[in-house]
Amino acid sequence: MFSCVKPYENQNYSALKRACLRRKVLFEDPNFPATDDSLYYKGSPGPTVRWKRPKDICEDPRLFVDGISSHDLHQGQVGNCWFVAACSSLASRESLWQKVIPDWKEQEWDPEKPNAYAGIFHFHFWRFGEWVDVVIDDRLPTVNNQLIYCHSSSRNEFWCALVEKAYAKLAGCYQALDGGNTADALVDFTGGVSEPIDLTEGDFANDEAKRNQLFERVLKVHSRGGLISASIKAVTAADMEARLACGLVKGHAYAITDVRKVRLGHGLLAFFKSEKLDMIRLRNPWGEREWNGPWSDTSEEWQKVSKSEREKLGVTVQDDGEFWMTFEDLCRYFTDIIKCRLINTSYLSIHKTWEEARLRGAWTRHEDPLQNRSGGCINHKDSFFQNPQYIFDVKKPEDEVLISIQQRPKQSTRRDGKGENLAIGFDIYKVEENRQYRMHSLQHRAASSIYINSRSVFLRTEQPEGRYVIIPTTFEPGHTGEFLLRVFTDVPSNCRELRLDEPPRTCWSSLCGYPQQVTQVHVLGAAGLKDSPTGANSYVIIKCEGDKVRSAVQKGTSTPEYDVKGVFYRKKPSQPITVQIWNHRVLKDEFLGQVHLKANADDLQALHTLHLRDRNSRQPSDLPGTVAVRVLSSASLTAV
Repeated sequence: MFSCVKPYENQNYSALKRACLRRKVLFEDPNFPATDDSLYYKGSPGPTVRWKRPKDICEDPRLFVDGISSHDLHQGQVGNCWFVAACSSLASRESLWQKVIPDWKEQEWDPEKPNAYAGIFHFHFWRFGEWVDVVIDDRLPTVNNQLIYCHSSSRNEFWCALVEKAYAKLAGCYQALDGGNTADALVDFTGGVSEPIDLTEGDFANDEAKRNQLFERVLKVHSRGGLISASIKAVTAADMEARLACGLVKGHAYAITDVRKVRLGHGLLAFFKSEKLDMIRLRNPWGEREWNGPWSDTSEEWQKVSKSEREKLGVTVQDDGEFWMTFEDLCRYFTDIIKCRLINTSYLSIHKTWEEARLRGAWTRHEDPLQNRSGGCINHKDSFFQNPQYIFDVKKPEDEVLISIQQRPKQSTRRDGKGENLAIGFDIYKVEENRQYRMHSLQHRAASSIYINSRSVFLRTEQPEGRYVIIPTTFEPGHTGEFLLRVFTDVPSNCRELRLDEPPRTCWSSLCGYPQQVTQVHVLGAAGLKDSPTGANSYVIIKCEGDKVRSAVQKGTSTPEYDVKGVFYRKKPSQPITVQIWNHRVLKDEFLGQVHLKANADDLQALHTLHLRDRNSRQPSDLPGTVAVRVLSSASLTAV
């Protein structure tokens, strides 16, 4: 994966460093200069900022002092607690931070090799579907010889300040990091998928069953190397960074640094009693101001836990910004959790392997409505179907589907101002099993995401077997931008973009004919088959002019429930559409009955009854069992 890292802005770290060492000069980054343009996108600076290299700030500068830890980080003047919280989570994952900080041993200051220092560093971030290598010089903004932004507990440790500078370069300037989204930073550090959880809307504080289920999911994400953060919504500007009586801060992102089931009791009694408490450890990016409720550093609840268990949890009594609390209290006081899942796509893993489909698209404007691809959300019915459309298949009786859409990040610069995100989201529709062309009318909406001006939107949904269309949109029509769609399923979904509105015309169309009509057929409802000890393994086939749609097999039931749709582009509308029901057998399938649909204008929306024959007879019968077959529409091309 990391062999495909692309140099950001075509700056090759190795070539630049070699050139500096050869010329015996320290690197100065022309693409992110030590000027106000790199600090602000609007406004004027306060105190005079001086850009200094670490060797001018302290003696014996180091990338790391005594390793890397979530305790290293302290937020500076810019309001980027979201980024610092993500860094705190990152610091607890060696396998992840070593990807963000590549060849860190080679980048470390070496007092024995002063000639190897060239004032240049580089870091890796996942941006819009690919890993990029960001090169920076080590000139850092200071006031009175103190770092004004993210800094470490140790004055001579600089990894967090340098990572922050590289991230600010991606964003355009340091001020662009003010008031961001933790989910974005977690994804940028991992290439994972962020899933926001609204604790208030889900009422997790009062619903014990839902809370226990959520804790197991959070524990699984943590145990499999994912990153997690939590926050308390600030409803008003006055709420921002307001401290509650319990010690927590509103409008503030906390890193979740550990998730445990803590064993209560002492000695053998604790082992045999096996009473456990769902616990979460969090860290305030400020490095101070902690939770003061139950299970805080000095609370008496810790007497319920053995000394060895406390040592294993690393419980300390100091105001370092890190603290434990029960998951129940977290759900009571916090409003949001963000889980960044590392989606496993490796077949060599012992854990569940996901199949990923990754597609790039764009919302674009065009004078011709047929070529316009920025139709806005479903509120704008006249233009909604002009948006990009993507089709995928669920090939299991039911499958969990993860869908993420991410818009291309926008830089903030003094010339262009703040890079604002569009409000984006998507809808998912269950469509005909054989659909190959774009939708032009509403079908059953299987799921939909929220619409939000976030860089990415995520949805996790369970869907039955069938074919689906995803329509990603901006909230308002006419907005343009690029996006990345990622779809994860248990088995390959054959996800692809629908580009054509109707069957293409070819040189053979004049000889073989071209479709004159498009018809949708829906077989819906329960069929009663003749009583049998084991039932039948039945399925439906819809046929039209050589094309056919076959449903999944309903195994071992006398009352199968069908929900299968087909869409047919008909060259000969006078020819009937045939609907058949079959019983699936090992050697040879058994025919059970059929109906012919003419689908003329007179019988549109008519409800047809399909009679099923007695299994012991060769003739159709009115004995138990019929199934409803409805012609949904029959119209000109591009109507459905």
